[in-house]
This record gives sequence, C-alpha cells and structure tokens, in this order.
Amino acid sequence: MTTQPPAQVIGEFLNQAIRIAVRNVSDGGGPFGAVVVTADGRTHDGVNRVTRDNDPTAHAEVVAIRKAAAASGNFDLSGAVLYASCEPCPLCLAAALWARVDRVYFAADRHSAAAAGFDDALFYEYFDGDRPELMPVSHTDLPASDLPFQAWRDNPDRTEY
Repeated sequence: MTTQPPAQVIGEFLNQAIRIAVRNVSDGGGPFGAVVVTADGRTHDGVNRVTRDNDPTAHAEVVAIRKAAAASGNFDLSGAVLYASCEPCPLCLAAALWARVDRVYFAADRHSAAAAGFDDALFYEYFDGDRPELMPVSHTDLPASDLPFQAWRDNPDRTEY
C-alpha cells in the first residue's frame, strides 16, 4: 500500500483529471477524466470514450488503467494511485481492484454526476442487492463447468494473477 501523497500532489493530479475531462467535453466526449500514477512515478491519463468508441466500458478510469498497464507491460499496478475527476462508478472501482491500484482519489461525487444526467444510483442499488430485477443472473451447473479451471490448474505455463 502506498503512503498518502501530500495534499498539494493530490490536488495537482485531481486538477489534471478535471482539465482533461473539460477538454474531452469540447472534443465531443463525456465529462470524465482520470490519471493513473504508477509506482515509478509515470502518469497515464484517460478520458471517457464511451460514445466516441461505442464502448460502454471505455470510462476514463478504465482507459487510464489500460494505458498504465500497457505502458508498464504488467496487468498488476500495485503501488499505483488513481485520480479521477468524479467518483468512480462500480465498473471503474472493479477495474481498479483488478489492477491492484493502491489508492483512489476523486473530485466530484456521484451526486454531482447525477445532477448532470449521469445517474449511477441504480447500479449501486443493484450491487447492494436492492434491484436484482435490473439484470437477473442465474447459475446453471453443467458437468463440464469446471473444465476451464481444470485446464488452468493443469497448465504449468500459466501466469498467476
């Protein structure tokens, strides 16, 4: 776990995320920006490209995480810090967890996003278990269900993660 950066550093990277978010709006994108600072001090930014790329997963935080991982040649971003112009949604938080990002700082909160028309409240309700009808997910056990995992366990050349 990284130590907390000084308030001035946090502010600088959050302001950078805000600036690229504002610029992205003028470029036709969504009002979200993010910066990943890896353990070696390199910065990797991302902006919301959902509508530009027709990619519902191209949130600013995910784009920045993808860039950082590609540049570092490693999917494990332990020691990295994510700075976001707005509170990360559940997708972005999950991406940060999978990337092993150490810390996340954000500027605007989810309520400010909702006031601008980006209301993720339904997703938070879903993950809280309050709205299972939003997207029913069900388990179907098949005899072959464990075969992919058995192949993984049997593969001596696998890359653990």
